[in-house]
Amino acid sequence: MKEPKQKTRDKLRLRDGSNAKPRPRPKRPFSRYTPEEVDEIFRRFAVQRPEPKGELEHVNAFTLLVAVVLSAQATDAGVNKATRALFAEADTPQKMVALGEAAVGGHIRTIGLWRNKAKNVIALSEALIRDHDGVVPGDRDALVKLPGVGRKTANVVLNMAFGQPTMAVDTHILRIGNRIGLAPGKTPDEVEAGLVRIIPDKYMRHAHHWLILHGRYVCKARRPECEHCVIADICKAAVKTSAIPAPLVELAPVPEIVAAAAQ
Repeated sequence: MKEPKQKTRDKLRLRDGSNAKPRPRPKRPFSRYTPEEVDEIFRRFAVQRPEPKGELEHVNAFTLLVAVVLSAQATDAGVNKATRALFAEADTPQKMVALGEAAVGGHIRTIGLWRNKAKNVIALSEALIRDHDGVVPGDRDALVKLPGVGRKTANVVLNMAFGQPTMAVDTHILRIGNRIGLAPGKTPDEVEAGLVRIIPDKYMRHAHHWLILHGRYVCKARRPECEHCVIADICKAAVKTSAIPAPLVELAPVPEIVAAAAQ
């Protein structure tokens, strides 16, 4: 028979859970594809678009940074229309500050949340002048400290302006990572970590552009156009409507980029 003190200790252990079995750790999301399948997916994307380009118009690292900040909850086409005249007047932090918040707002009124974005553009321009001699830093930690700049924006700038192999997860990549099971995750950070873990180093330089363009023009949100998909035979998405891959040929540049280059 247990002593009274021992019974009390047993009750306390049951109450505070110290005698309970440890809870199993949640399983880390994993890719549904083998390393060989992942390599083949990105090999095909590389054949389609050997040198993929972002669709935000810019003339230097600073205007790229501003364009990406403005693109939050807006389309690239809409941002491009608004920034052409803006960047013609202000393509450096110094010129942007001199232009002023009201004038910046006047240029970007057609973009969602334009008032707050105008404030951020001026604030980040001032921060660049104050902390970085007017030069956009090629360091993620420094970039995310700028007003209006988050991890995704920093990754885009590092990739496009500095050639770093980063993965900027937008809505398209978040959707694809989960829809096809390439890198499942509840958050952009989880999907980013999964993609960085499985994509071969030789493809990381352009991987985020390939995935964005695939999501924008083929694996669309409302209805994926599987008949135009070059990885239809590899894809494991439940919504897949075709297992026959589209012809693997190099694609012409998307119309928006061609039109911008001609102007």
